[in-house]
Amino acid sequence: MALNVPGLIMVIVFYIVILGIGLFAAWKSKKAEKKGNGDRREALLLGNRNIDWLVGIFTMTATWVGGGFIMGVAEIVYNPKLGLIWALMPVQYSLSFVIGGLFMAKPMRERKYITMMDPFQSRYGNVLSAFLVLPALMSDILWVACTLFSLGATLSVILDLPFGYSVWISAVVAIIYTLMGGLYSVAYTDVIQLALVFFSLWLCVPYLMTSKISVSITETAFKKGFQEPWLGTLNKGNIWNWIDEFLMIGLGSLAFQCFHQRILSSSSPRKAQICCFGAAALVSILGIPSVLIGAVAASTDWNQTLYGSPSPYERGEQSFIMPLALQNLAPSYISVVGIGAITAAVMSSADSGMLSATSIFSSNIYKNIVRKQASNKEMQWVIRITVVVVGVAGTALTSTSNSLLTLWILALDLSYTLIFPHLISVLFFQMTNGYGGFAGAIIGLTFRILLGENSIGLPVLLRLPGCTLVDGVYTQSSPVRTVSMLFSFTTILVISRLAEFMFNHRLLPRRWDVFKVTTIPAEEEHVSVRMDLMLSYNQSTNKM
Repeated sequence: MALNVPGLIMVIVFYIVILGIGLFAAWKSKKAEKKGNGDRREALLLGNRNIDWLVGIFTMTATWVGGGFIMGVAEIVYNPKLGLIWALMPVQYSLSFVIGGLFMAKPMRERKYITMMDPFQSRYGNVLSAFLVLPALMSDILWVACTLFSLGATLSVILDLPFGYSVWISAVVAIIYTLMGGLYSVAYTDVIQLALVFFSLWLCVPYLMTSKISVSITETAFKKGFQEPWLGTLNKGNIWNWIDEFLMIGLGSLAFQCFHQRILSSSSPRKAQICCFGAAALVSILGIPSVLIGAVAASTDWNQTLYGSPSPYERGEQSFIMPLALQNLAPSYISVVGIGAITAAVMSSADSGMLSATSIFSSNIYKNIVRKQASNKEMQWVIRITVVVVGVAGTALTSTSNSLLTLWILALDLSYTLIFPHLISVLFFQMTNGYGGFAGAIIGLTFRILLGENSIGLPVLLRLPGCTLVDGVYTQSSPVRTVSMLFSFTTILVISRLAEFMFNHRLLPRRWDVFKVTTIPAEEEHVSVRMDLMLSYNQSTNKM
């Protein structure tokens, strides 16, 4: 296959436009900084808290409608072992935004946090919070890897560019404009990118659905055609896995810094809520083209295409199903348009993941722990260096996996099982303290490791009811992620309350209270101890 020159030109033009918008956003960022309090960190990470509701809706939606989203949904619908019933990400993300808008947007924005991890530090202290920052950072880096993987797959299939070149060039572009303007660059480029995703995908769908090589998707939805029906099925053996995955995506998305960064950058708590509700509506609409493309691919006799036989699934190339469908089922000029959609989606998520991880490290590790006296100029350089490091780390991870879904699910798994229970606890339960947080982190992590994860070769050491041996490997049929999350959440609350009770009732010495949960002043405690001693003395005297 020869290099697709028109497609390559289109990608180059797109990158130039995005860099131009990034320059404009950098100018706007510096202008806003001069009008604000001069805090370069807040200008870079939160757009000086001046993002209006319309831009907020676009950037919130674009962050989640990335390469992992549009290509992942198509891959799941196409996969004969899964199908549409497992590809409910548009619904799950919509639910996530609604819950976030109702319960999280207002308290987070009113308290003017810099990152999602700020309430952790106020409740747990720096040491424990630093430990919990690690899975949050890893989730964002995996998110970057997932989005760049999808772009590399697309450009390598349609343009015949080497996978590695495609990924690294795109990563460099995203790093450059994120460095230039921070959240302003990310937000304003997201507006253009989301518009391109919307129009490009919907332009491609009619050509794919009217392809003469494919059978009508209404015929293959319920009955077997070239493969199993693309609607998919649920049975007693996988219903708990389905529930587990639904909850993981729907609730785990609330524990990503990307989500809270959009909330915290809004110009008011009310506009932060509007941002969430608007994104909930848009993300559902933008999931429809991916579902239709996956369904068409499942209804296609690939032997009649230039791709030939066996099918992409039989070759293990289901992760590439969207670019393969665009290349083989649509005219070449339409496949070029499809490249634009996927490129825009990837860039809008990759830059968000880079800035998200940078926010957590620079604010919660460097500024709050390593260098509390760091100046604005120093923090500006820390942010720039961290953006580059995160971008390079995420890009490097694309070569370690051949599955888009594996990277996506791992990022959500970390967020759901290790961060989400702590986030809910520190935001809504006043009893939460460092003792509960420490115990919850250890219990949650231990259970998640023991319950195993076949996708990364982590063996099952603790078998829950329904665990079966499949091809020599133990496979859990219980909702292992939700079990881990609930164990962690329950431990946080129970140990927090128990520790508070024991210290305040003098069952444990005050000097052992490293997390400072004792509410009785030292003077009152001494008086109380003396009164107890006098009472004991009087009682012994009366007996004599």
